[in-house]
Amino acid sequence: MKPNPTRSALILIDMENGFVDHRGGHCIQGAQATVPACARAVDLARSKGIPVFFVKRIYRADGSDVELTRYAAWKAGGHACRPASTGPNSAQAPEALRPQPGDWTIIKPRWSAFFQTELDLILRRLDVRTVLLAGTTTPNCVRTTCYDAIALEYNAVVLTDCCSSQTEEIQRVNLEDMERAGAVLMDSAAFAAYGPETVPDLSAAIREEMLASSAFPEPFETQGDAVGWADRW
Repeated sequence: MKPNPTRSALILIDMENGFVDHRGGHCIQGAQATVPACARAVDLARSKGIPVFFVKRIYRADGSDVELTRYAAWKAGGHACRPASTGPNSAQAPEALRPQPGDWTIIKPRWSAFFQTELDLILRRLDVRTVLLAGTTTPNCVRTTCYDAIALEYNAVVLTDCCSSQTEEIQRVNLEDMERAGAVLMDSAAFAAYGPETVPDLSAAIREEMLASSAFPEPFETQGDAVGWADRW
């Protein structure tokens, strides 16, 4: 494993035929056009020692694990994102976006890459502090992963030209919302210059500030006094 001075990881979400191929049952209109930018980002990450996580959606053949809100579309669309298949509805990734030795593969059951997966555990084991997000779709899987990452105290970066939506307007407003929530927006060209100081580690900075100022509150005590928790804070 290469040194990872940026303490970052690239998370590539759902770039598989069922979402990318125009014949796929869950095709996202803008996904195919992002494949070259995603491939460049993956190559750049590997060259920088940044671990690459390929996060995939694979549905069981009987559809028993398909989201209840997506089941009708999954059934009508030819049972997209199936395992052991190579057609336009398969979970196979475009050739330029397939894992290589040293990469990671995560299978997620829902939109967020963190929901009921081992992603958080592995990132912490690798001492990762910043997640770089790419893939499809921006308003669903990328956005929920972004918000979960921030909630888990990771710094979140969204590679804007490596994400896709059904329309340009959906893409624009969701990127703006993630930026308002604290994500850093960056395109793949800027990612070429990405280094250890590019994205501040906000959680570490806050922790250091609180330790330096002794700003941590005293722990709660169970002494039966009448002071409520709101008064203590």
